[in-house]
Amino acid sequence: MAGIYLHIPFCKSRCIYCDFYSTTGKEKTAAYIQALTNELRLRTGYLDNKNQPATINTVYIGGGTPSLLGPHELDLIFDTLYQNYTIHPQAEITLEANPDDLSDEHIRMLSDLPVNRLSIGIQTFDNHKLDLLHRRHTGEQAIKAVRKCQEAGFGNISIDLIYGLPAQTLKDWEKDVRMALSLHVQHLSAYALTYEEGTRLWNMREQKFLKETDEDTSLAMFSLLMDLLSDAGFEHYEISNFAKPGLRSRHNSSYWKGIPYLGCGPSAHSFDGHDRQWNRPDLAFYINGVRNCRKAEDFNNAPWIERERLSLNERYNDRIITALRTTEGLNLTQLGQLFGNRWVDYCLQNARKHIDCGNLEIKKSSGKNPEDWLRLTRHGLFLSDGIMSDLLYVTD
Repeated sequence: MAGIYLHIPFCKSRCIYCDFYSTTGKEKTAAYIQALTNELRLRTGYLDNKNQPATINTVYIGGGTPSLLGPHELDLIFDTLYQNYTIHPQAEITLEANPDDLSDEHIRMLSDLPVNRLSIGIQTFDNHKLDLLHRRHTGEQAIKAVRKCQEAGFGNISIDLIYGLPAQTLKDWEKDVRMALSLHVQHLSAYALTYEEGTRLWNMREQKFLKETDEDTSLAMFSLLMDLLSDAGFEHYEISNFAKPGLRSRHNSSYWKGIPYLGCGPSAHSFDGHDRQWNRPDLAFYINGVRNCRKAEDFNNAPWIERERLSLNERYNDRIITALRTTEGLNLTQLGQLFGNRWVDYCLQNARKHIDCGNLEIKKSSGKNPEDWLRLTRHGLFLSDGIMSDLLYVTD
């Protein structure tokens, strides 16, 4: 099985915290869709396993703002996908959307497409903070958008929230989470606000226009989030992600499990199970190069694609970082099968201090062939970055 990620790099306006590759100009949309569909047609072999075509179990259309695309553009994308790939009949097909794009007409258009999962970028229901972030919607628009999508038959909806916003209190955050729960969505992703260098948010902090939330408050918000969602029947299946049983994001889960995926569009990453590659984050360069390709071989040495052949050490480090983000954790039995027992010994040697102080634990799975899993405890979740860093293999 495999997945496909499609990057739509267009936005109406730029949020102050965002460092994803995007542009606010839509004049190149038609040329971009031509290039994107050409890349999809010519890269079908990337996911093949021993010349056997891969079955696509997940498709994720992200950005940017995919909900800016109209019916003609989305039809071209889906026609290309279904004509060139084996899409599983029960594939999870996600499209990211902004609340203000989800008019009645737009929702009807989406319901006619193969899209069966929506990821709606709400971030907060507080209008003052939405203004600060330069989001285009209001809290009221967000609530109406979710309800309209539900009325249109979408039964798998995820919303994004951000905590640790400037001047946000624990009470403010609780209000956001409770409002999200009142909408009866199936999935929630919640991220601590990060100050990425080069963003307007970073510059505003450096110029003392706003103050970053202190660490204790941010941790209290994360703890409150876990408690409220657990009480509401959500599974905390990855550090930032919560889902109702059976409704985890299958696409994002494939990243954490090391399942191969193809990424198309500028800045999109791909992974074939051994090596990584990614398209350069340059829209004009991408369009001019990709739309003129005529055969798959044109991608072999394409100047808009960068590649990284992973060493055994790097593959081990990737497994540590991705697996420990999940509640299941790191399968130590599988780690030994993939890398050898000395890597298991190395991992456990570095994990010992965190096990002893209660930040990591080893659990044995049930069944005929029980396996050992190394995973973060609740307390360890608050220290996850440092713990994972300690388990990485670092050469001098």
